Amino acid sequence: MATKKSAKKSAKKSSTPPSKRWSAKVTTDSTKPGPGLFKKSGKAIAEGLAKKAVSPKGPGQAMQMLSFYENRGGKNLSEERKRALEMAKTILRSKEGKATSKAATHKTPAKG
Repeated sequence: MATKKSAKKSAKKSSTPPSKRWSAKVTTDSTKPGPGLFKKSGKAIAEGLAKKAVSPKGPGQAMQMLSFYENRGGKNLSEERKRALEMAKTILRSKEGKATSKAATHKTPAKG
């Protein structure tokens, strides 16, 4: 009798109970993105996280939320999800660069 091999590898189950994991200890005062946001396309994720209501401190805060989500997902994220998250990161980085360049151009020259 032949045994079937699973085509999909399952992620290793953690022996650490959920209450003892590092992510259970994270507390934050930040706002939370809407439900289902991380299941959308990379562009939609970036736009959703970049809103002032979700990330009042700007694109940097949005990038932190995105990285946190990605770190919590770990090996359980599919390749498609990883690509969407990387796309969102790229978009947020470009927005972050624009925000910093705008701040740098509006500085007044030093008097001396």
